[in-house]
Amino acid sequence: MKFSDIITKAKENKKILSVACADDETVLRACSNAYKEGLCTPIFVGDKVKIEEICKKESIDIKKFDIIDEKDKTLACEKAVRLVSENKAQFLMKGYIDTSVLGKAVLNKEWGMRTGSSLSHVSLFQVPKYHKPFILTDTGFIIKPDVTMKVDIINNAVKVMRTLGVDVPKVAILAAVEKVNADMVETIDAALLSGMNKRGQIANCIIDGPLAFDLAISKESAHHKKVISEVAGDADILVVPDLACGNIMAKTMIYWTDCEFAGIIVGAKAPIVLISRSDNEKNKMMSIAFGASV
Repeated sequence: MKFSDIITKAKENKKILSVACADDETVLRACSNAYKEGLCTPIFVGDKVKIEEICKKESIDIKKFDIIDEKDKTLACEKAVRLVSENKAQFLMKGYIDTSVLGKAVLNKEWGMRTGSSLSHVSLFQVPKYHKPFILTDTGFIIKPDVTMKVDIINNAVKVMRTLGVDVPKVAILAAVEKVNADMVETIDAALLSGMNKRGQIANCIIDGPLAFDLAISKESAHHKKVISEVAGDADILVVPDLACGNIMAKTMIYWTDCEFAGIIVGAKAPIVLISRSDNEKNKMMSIAFGASV
């Protein structure tokens, strides 16, 4: 599986994208370019006057797109979510709005996108020093997941990886050390999750943990530390202890490495394209392709 495969799959699906609070330059450019590349057909929800002004400035042909005018950002999120829950669009994108505001609309019990599973953010990376694309999760939604939430985080990521063609992904539960330490709750969680996997309670993957980051991505490190593991040095999914850790790791890779990146929220009725408001146009467009392909 390569990033180019995601682009190909998105073009084959050609889904309709609902964009909440679309009045943002990089969002509109990314959506316009995604449309030109045949990745999706966007519907813009937000301040129509601002959207039209930005499109004129950026030489975007606004006549090609539907706009739902809504200046109130909370209502714009509601209308964008309703498009998906009413099957008028197949996936959702966060525009220039706080994640918490969009999240409230997504989780609305009456017309939202709940499924019964926890929602979680998956960041897909390809970095030059690693031999294959991998998922880092949760990097943008659940602040302090407990073990039950971590099961959902793993299942969500496994489902994505299987959709991308990795039938039995290898999952590393990250911690600072590779041994269970009673003073480090993330190591206890990791051991529980690994045990649940061995007993069949978490299926369709191979889980090991706790694993320090170097063990998860380096067979040489595992050899030096005498750690025997099917996952070490070959992880497809890296599960972090909490959002702070995941967000810092993700942004470190985005800003300090020559990586390819895409990010979406999964676990809802449809994928939600959600990355940082400061992310560049390329990452936003790649995330649109990612959302359209799963």
